[in-house]
Amino acid sequence: MALPKIETPTFELELPSTGEKIKARPFLVKEQKHLLIAQESENSADISSAISKVIYDCTFEKISTDTVPMFDIEYLFIKIRGKSVGEKVELNVLCPDDQETRVDVTVNLNEVEVQIQEDHTNEIDVAKDVKLYMRYPHLNDMDDIDELSEMDIIFTLLKRCISEIHYGEDVYYKADITEQELDEFLDSLTTESFENIAKFFDTMPRLTHIINVTNPKTKKTGEVILQGMESFFG
Repeated sequence: MALPKIETPTFELELPSTGEKIKARPFLVKEQKHLLIAQESENSADISSAISKVIYDCTFEKISTDTVPMFDIEYLFIKIRGKSVGEKVELNVLCPDDQETRVDVTVNLNEVEVQIQEDHTNEIDVAKDVKLYMRYPHLNDMDDIDELSEMDIIFTLLKRCISEIHYGEDVYYKADITEQELDEFLDSLTTESFENIAKFFDTMPRLTHIINVTNPKTKKTGEVILQGMESFFG
């Protein structure tokens, strides 16, 4: 006699980038094991691969981490994680007033959302008649950048995330630009132009949650900003 098949519950999520509604399900034990093995390896590529596989499987092969923004992936992951192993997580955070005292706090993952700044744009003026059109980083864009300096991270992500370069009526697509041509183009930018590009990354949508924390030593209350998926599993 065959063992019974366990029916997995489903729920609906909305992609922050597009507002599209998708169906999802919680982790299964096999996926939880895969995540734990990847986390224990402490290898960023293994962790990214595990997250990618879980998102793909738990959205019924609807969402590929190669094609959607990183903030969508982070949002989907913590929402699926909440439905799988509990919506409340215990964190140990640093009090902002003295930067040395740590306190335990509880965060409800249901309350965590992607924040989008009103002045954010992916269209960047870099010179007269020259514009860059950017795409948001994908999960695999974040591989191999952990050890880089802040400036090198910006340059690396910039080269990976340029979608088009417009010069007047002419359009240059990333796929048609060589690595050398792109390096020479970026090296020719002014400091002001580079700051405009950096602003794209500084203001792009992020998984963000603000909590108020009271320091037990000083009795002062301050805000702690949690940003990015890793902040919710510390």
